[in-house]
Amino acid sequence: MDALDSTDIAILRALQQDGRLTNARLAEQVALSETPCWRRLKRLEADGYISAYRADLNRRKLGLGVVAFVQVTLGDHAGDAPLQFEQRVAAMPEVLFCHNVTGECDYLLQIVAADLDAYGAFVRDTLRGLPGVSAIRSNLSLREIKAGHALPL
Repeated sequence: MDALDSTDIAILRALQQDGRLTNARLAEQVALSETPCWRRLKRLEADGYISAYRADLNRRKLGLGVVAFVQVTLGDHAGDAPLQFEQRVAAMPEVLFCHNVTGECDYLLQIVAADLDAYGAFVRDTLRGLPGVSAIRSNLSLREIKAGHALPL
């Protein structure tokens, strides 16, 4: 973050709060005129500080009532089993996050499903069939305390 000044940080904070801000409103919030604000925004995008714009959707309204945190252990770390596992998981819309982690398992996934039956079918029919999988441990979310994507700036 050495290349960012306080105005760049202010732009990033404002966009994390509301990605739909117009350039005029963003410029007003960060005390710039519109053209310099637009230039900074384009530089932040080009330099990769802003990777995407998206809408946060309400999963419950969309019928996704179950959130599971799943630890996956691979039995075979040789060859391309890990790469095949990662590629297949990356293509699954039910998997919101997948991290290769240290500790007792190899991967930690966050998965959403409509209900427990749908989650059980996903584990049985999809996760267990992935290359190299030897163990799956699920933790179901009872209540969401905090959900967000805003990074501390």
